[in-house]
Amino acid sequence: MAPTEEGPGAPEARPGPDVPLDPTGNPLYDAILVGRERGDGQLLERADGSTLDDADFLALAGRYANVLLDAGVGPGDRVAVQVSKSPEALALYVACVRAGAVFLPLNTAYTERELAYFVGDAEPAALVVDPADESLGGRLVAGTLARVLTLGADGGGSLAEHAVDVDAMDGAVPRAVDDLAAILYTSGTTGRSKGAMLTQDNLLSNARTLVRAWAFTPRDVLLHALPIFHTHGLFVACHTTLLSGARMIFLPGFDVDEVLAALPRASVLMGVPTFYTRLLDEPRFERSLANGVRLFVSGSAPLLAATHQAFEARTGQRILERYGMTETNMNCSNPYAGERVAGTVGPPLPGVEIRVRDDGGRDVPNGEVGTLEVRGPNVFAGYWRMPEKTAEELLPDGYFVTGDLATVDDAGYVTIVGRGKDLVISGGYNIYPREIEMALDAVDGVLESAVVGAPHGDLGEGLVAFVVSDASAEGRALDEKGITRALEESLARFKRPRRVVLVDALPRNTMGKVQKAELRGRVADVFAT
Repeated sequence: MAPTEEGPGAPEARPGPDVPLDPTGNPLYDAILVGRERGDGQLLERADGSTLDDADFLALAGRYANVLLDAGVGPGDRVAVQVSKSPEALALYVACVRAGAVFLPLNTAYTERELAYFVGDAEPAALVVDPADESLGGRLVAGTLARVLTLGADGGGSLAEHAVDVDAMDGAVPRAVDDLAAILYTSGTTGRSKGAMLTQDNLLSNARTLVRAWAFTPRDVLLHALPIFHTHGLFVACHTTLLSGARMIFLPGFDVDEVLAALPRASVLMGVPTFYTRLLDEPRFERSLANGVRLFVSGSAPLLAATHQAFEARTGQRILERYGMTETNMNCSNPYAGERVAGTVGPPLPGVEIRVRDDGGRDVPNGEVGTLEVRGPNVFAGYWRMPEKTAEELLPDGYFVTGDLATVDDAGYVTIVGRGKDLVISGGYNIYPREIEMALDAVDGVLESAVVGAPHGDLGEGLVAFVVSDASAEGRALDEKGITRALEESLARFKRPRRVVLVDALPRNTMGKVQKAELRGRVADVFAT
């Protein structure tokens, strides 16, 4: 059962100031200052047991901010970042907030070809990469005015070296609530990624809502094993911690041994379904390890009801499932104090409005399937340099068309039943089949392809590619390993199909559209064990 506000495991509320002692005029940074003033002065513990306190973290972010300013980064300029997860990488994000820059995190698995698109589209003033990728960064910004800086997981790199010689920024660059704070790229159905523009208010309003909804206080310790180039790990996990005065155990990734060792010191774990399936596969994961954790949160991919039930049986606790998107942060959540219903993502969060409509734009009754639309201060400002796409998905009345198919029950709980854009969510990552299909079709000997998701006990969904050989390509026999190998240069590992099925033809309807529902049916059990 979920803890109630009065029952065991409930955090103790602690009042704090509404504004920092020395406000800067930068709403997001001021909220971080307020949050840290509520805490005990400690921000995080690293995997090696060393700690970083608030004062040192904010000073580091202040020095990084001045390095960015010295590099020519101005308010509203983009700073693209592809670096390994580290406390220093988190300080770089806060540095961008302080400098008034727009933070643009990039998946560390992206290939050079993928990065070239993002850098070309966003036109950053600075690109920050791992030290080993400095030459790659130079190629990506060749012919532009962008500055390449490096930052390593060990705190090294040119950014850190420059920061030694500068003072910490005094305060922050003033910004308005509707100024951009971040751009996060999300895959497009046509293969062209879209940059979701998130304002200070988008991030700040959602973080404050989550702090209240999930009862975060300075007493909490978040076990952080998520990546920080993603909404979940950066804005949900880090913001709730920063704004509440809580602390983090900051792991570089999900390693089951490290997570099991850290759990007894944590009060909250946020993860993707894969985290929970891997914990359940581990015999050492016993109820005693979870006794001190007041809240387990799952998101970024659907949580199987079987996983939900198995976790409760093992630990006595019900996972809290929620629903969000790159464009909106969090929209819905099962309640902290109340009934958490397996298979649903709960009701909309306070301040978030939802509606479910049919193809004709008419509201559908409770219990019927339609396209979910959301409205609230969390909804993004639009797609970077894509006014037509923005107008298509961000309606004049402020509702955003999610593309997800959903139902709402009489209690207001939302159930996501499908995705209207063929989106596959694997291991917490959003993957659009069209991008994979374009890469497959470019492989020598491939005539055409279709990619679908199939249920996967660990990842939620696994990618399966159906491939038709080009009969005219003599001497170019295709096999699964060869096709997979051919994608290594063009696609990040998480985007590559886990199964490749060679077929004579793809099933189509009378209009020539590939029948992906039939393909999904063929491989519904392909990952079953």
